[in-house]
Amino acid sequence: MSNYRIESDLLGEKQVPAEALYGVQTARAIENFKISGHKLSEFPNFIKGLAITKKAAAIGNEKVGMITPEQSKAIQAACDDLLAGKYHEHFPVDMIQGGAGTSTNMNANEVIANLALERMGHERGDYKYCMPNDHVNGSQSTNDAYPTAIHMGMYLEHLEFIPHMEKLAESLEKKAKEFAHIIKMGRTQLQDAVPMTLGQTFGGFAATIRMEIENMNHAAEEFLVHNMGATAIGTGICAWPGYKEACDEALRKITGWNVRLADNLIEATSATTCMIQYHGAMKRLALKLNKICNDLRLMGSGPRCGLMELHLPERQPGSSIMPGKVNPVIPEVMNQVNYKVIGNDTCIAMGADNAQLELNVMEPVMAYTLFESIPLLANGMDTLRTLCIDGIEANEKRCKELVENSIGIVTMLNPYIGYKQSTKIAKEATQTGRGVKELVIEHGILTEEQYNKIMKPENMLEPVHVQI
Repeated sequence: MSNYRIESDLLGEKQVPAEALYGVQTARAIENFKISGHKLSEFPNFIKGLAITKKAAAIGNEKVGMITPEQSKAIQAACDDLLAGKYHEHFPVDMIQGGAGTSTNMNANEVIANLALERMGHERGDYKYCMPNDHVNGSQSTNDAYPTAIHMGMYLEHLEFIPHMEKLAESLEKKAKEFAHIIKMGRTQLQDAVPMTLGQTFGGFAATIRMEIENMNHAAEEFLVHNMGATAIGTGICAWPGYKEACDEALRKITGWNVRLADNLIEATSATTCMIQYHGAMKRLALKLNKICNDLRLMGSGPRCGLMELHLPERQPGSSIMPGKVNPVIPEVMNQVNYKVIGNDTCIAMGADNAQLELNVMEPVMAYTLFESIPLLANGMDTLRTLCIDGIEANEKRCKELVENSIGIVTMLNPYIGYKQSTKIAKEATQTGRGVKELVIEHGILTEEQYNKIMKPENMLEPVHVQI
């Protein structure tokens, strides 16, 4: 028995591995696109997005009479197998490919057709009973099926991604409560500013992640708009009347999401706005995470010659030459993840910029970039949370010392002794190395009792006016 079957297409006959669920066009794509080394099989939610799209198309095509109930039932069952995570190894095409996603679309069409054939009692490749193009791809073009699959797959990714953000926010909120009583020195432009609590710092970190959850959710809503029924350029050529409405309804029923057909299919077929918007939200999140990591590294700097307000968990020796050195490796790796995502956003922008006339042929690299950035951020945030945030300890003694020795606390005296006298005290403290409290009392500006009353910790955290 041969290990191959013979299939044919526009370019002629070709051997396809007998055990393969894919067909001739996928086999050509394997040969043509050895680019990234990352195959479609590595991105299960993209395959599930294809399955959702093809199942909805089968339901729509059956409803308008383009395929038989038997074909529709078999195609839907094949799609359900893919949604259950089966047969993903039969998607070997490279994520970066020419042809505006045709290789990916045909990979799906061929796998689904062969699965359907087996359910109908036929051999793989016996396409007269269920054809990849005429039946699985009925009323479709790559130009509507491929972007719709990206949208559905990315929305699945989004739903899995948000819990990673939620857990990080919760971890930061827990630290905010734990450190609520610890007074530290706030800083602006890396200079002493005014006191605050360490809890307020972590509360700010948590709040920024909560804001980004809201922003990501908003951006993801655009993935629920699709262009199924547009076919090649948005006119709907080759689709049967009533198909796009039936397919739209089927997408909502399959997913349970608020999916809707685009208002203008010409515009939607060449537009990649949702990809730009969502990856832009990921870039914004990466920038916020960078700020958090940079602050952690600064506050944990030391152990003797830095701020050392925080003890970051020690994860590994920090140097091959300097004994005893331990580095903040977890915030560092999160920084590098962020840089990669920020760089990926440039790829998305360049891809979007090449939407020419009625189609954007650069969607494959945009899709690859989107599906790459999400797990990078998710894994990075999980690592940051479990190996750093959850184990952070406050150096309460050091925080107190820095507040007491800071010249910045003179700002607290402005409402009571005026800016001019406060400036003189600050200047003298800087020049002599003496403390603000000592100088204020020595010059008779305030009594020790008045000073202590003003400088109570609780007065440093919100607008308060003390009667002295």
